[in-house]
Amino acid sequence: MPCLPRRGSSENRGLVPTAACSSPSRRRGAMIHPPDLRHMDADVRIGYPASRKIPSRRLTIGPGAFLRSGTTIYEGSWIGDHLETGHHVVIREENIIGHDVSIWNNTTIDYGCKIRNRVRIHCNVYVAQFTILEDDVFLAPGVTIANDPHPGCAFSRKCMQGPRLERGVQVGVNVTIAPFVTIGAGTLVGAGAVVTRDLPPGVFACGNPARPVKTLDSLTCSTGWTQIPYPDGKIVAD
Repeated sequence: MPCLPRRGSSENRGLVPTAACSSPSRRRGAMIHPPDLRHMDADVRIGYPASRKIPSRRLTIGPGAFLRSGTTIYEGSWIGDHLETGHHVVIREENIIGHDVSIWNNTTIDYGCKIRNRVRIHCNVYVAQFTILEDDVFLAPGVTIANDPHPGCAFSRKCMQGPRLERGVQVGVNVTIAPFVTIGAGTLVGAGAVVTRDLPPGVFACGNPARPVKTLDSLTCSTGWTQIPYPDGKIVAD
């Protein structure tokens, strides 16, 4: 399986069977790094069998993972260092997930996604198959990502494709993102927006359908902590 580059010496650490960890009753040879887990609750399931035929059942999880109760990680994915999950997170098979990624409560990452480094995914989010999230993307609670332009069509499985969110995109609560679209680097999508077409980089977009309404450097802050939250027109990730 193709993967993101590993960092440090962790690339050559040995893999051992999931039998050493909490695992499903049917073990089919998924592999992980259990000695390097930072924390794993008792009811976490690692290497859960996929119902689909997949090229490899090998599951790689980098060191430092913190896995909370109810987390289920299917076989056949590559996950980098320091993954952190909330409760009841599902990560399906054939995903490639980078380093320092956090995925919070009741979120599902469907199969075949590519998620880069330092991505933060909040609660109650659905990430559809074949979605691409580049470095430093943030998804707020309730974001829903779609990948099927014609549900129920005889060819829907052949043309499924999730959106691409470029580096540093920040998505507000309850946003819906349609298949095939690209959201440009550093763009901020306002709460409740429905993204049905490509958005350029470095803008604030909102509405249904979502449209660019301002540049980031023209936004003002009402909290009193700062006057202009993005003075140079760029989002700075935590």
